[in-house]
Amino acid sequence: MAAISRTAKSLKNSAVALALYFVQLVLQFFSRKVFLDRLGAEVLGLNTTATNLLQFLNLAELGIGAAIACTLYKPLFDDDREKINEIVSLQGWMYRRIATVVIAGSVVLMAFFPWIFAKMELPLWYAYASFGVLLFSALLGYFVNYKQVLLSADQKEYKIQYSYKTVMLVKLACQIAAIHYFDDGYLWWLVLEALFAVGAAAALTRVVRRTYPYLRTELSRGRELRRKYPDVTVKIKQLFFHKIGGFALTQTSPVIIYAYASLTLVALYGNYMLIIMGIVVLMGAVFNSINAGVGNLVAEGDRSRILSVFEELFSLRFLIATALCFGVYTLTPAFVTLWVGSEYLLDDMSLALMVATLYINLTRSTVDAYINAYGLFRDVWAPIVEAAINIGLSVLFGYFWGLHGILAGVLVSLLLVILMWKPYFLFRCGLHERVGRYVWMYVKHLAAFAGVWVMSKAAIGLVPLEPSESFGRFLLAGAVYMAIFSLCMTGALTIVSKGFRGSYRRFARMVR
Repeated sequence: MAAISRTAKSLKNSAVALALYFVQLVLQFFSRKVFLDRLGAEVLGLNTTATNLLQFLNLAELGIGAAIACTLYKPLFDDDREKINEIVSLQGWMYRRIATVVIAGSVVLMAFFPWIFAKMELPLWYAYASFGVLLFSALLGYFVNYKQVLLSADQKEYKIQYSYKTVMLVKLACQIAAIHYFDDGYLWWLVLEALFAVGAAAALTRVVRRTYPYLRTELSRGRELRRKYPDVTVKIKQLFFHKIGGFALTQTSPVIIYAYASLTLVALYGNYMLIIMGIVVLMGAVFNSINAGVGNLVAEGDRSRILSVFEELFSLRFLIATALCFGVYTLTPAFVTLWVGSEYLLDDMSLALMVATLYINLTRSTVDAYINAYGLFRDVWAPIVEAAINIGLSVLFGYFWGLHGILAGVLVSLLLVILMWKPYFLFRCGLHERVGRYVWMYVKHLAAFAGVWVMSKAAIGLVPLEPSESFGRFLLAGAVYMAIFSLCMTGALTIVSKGFRGSYRRFARMVR
């Protein structure tokens, strides 16, 4: 019964997140167009730069939220309200200290704004106002919104979507209208950013208070609680390396591409990455809300169920991930041709390398969810090695093979650390199960994938549709191609995967 409850909560969280994702996607498309048409590229660039500077300062967060979330799984499962209050109080105390660091760093950074924005033709106060408003919104997360971690850890992510994120979508719509219809549109944008940040924080606080009326934070006990829960501090220190390593990994790749490739090639690469990142965000909207259910399952401690659910989740995500990769590989050239023109197409090898990277990033999520649930962050060397391999091989291979080499360097780092090390680490140190079980499961899935890919490519070759002729034909061809692959893959996984058959039975019981 608990498993069904977890499944129902995960489905509800995913449905709400997916619906709001598409709304946000549409609004962001119009927002960017209105921003460019009404305010110009320089204001948009200023806003983006201010956001990036703030994201750099927010590295001070150190992964406290993730450490607190995995610490809350057990007390939430046991309904230990005293411990819940203490852990959230500890988070609040830590966040106050982090906020002080962010404020101090912001003051120092703003002192250099005259040099940072020296080439900007806009008045300098634009930079200060933009950064100040965004900083204000971020600080609300440290002082007020941090309690949402309870909703995430308790599989009530949909309440965050209904309260906080819905308000932020309304804010985006109002900002679009303000820029379009009012004079001094950017000033209105800034004012609305601040006002809605307060409104969203108030809405989230109200939801948390109604959901957990027993929650009472005592930030003055911070030092005492840090000594009482030493595991939290250990996890934060471990997560620091994962966060820094991930940040270095994502931020250095564009620099290497720029160093070896022409600006034209960088622009082509950027177009493809917009498509791929959209797929990654979509997958996250569907599955990220399930992570709390995995934490709850691990807290329950039923080892056989933990392993069976792992296989179910792996098979289900494998199906969706491979279908998305097939769609990206077969349809991206047609989409780019319709979107910006055939002169912006990359060669097939570049696309294949990018899809291979996308495949690893999409299929890693099950292992990552279980690693987070067990709090297995002590392999602090892994993100450092991953970043070193990525940068080193990208620089080396890029020198000889250009864009192909850079993409191959990224892929090799993911193969060694994400595809090989992380599952081994989870099965040996978390699940305490033979790694061979995972390898055999993965080989069966991979063999099914390879066979279905070949059959599907042959089948779509018989479909008399040319997706690059028009958007209508593209949508029709996309639906047909994805249906062919998904149906074949579903049949193959039903044959080879016990976990996939188990997930099918679980959903069948829910429907009945």
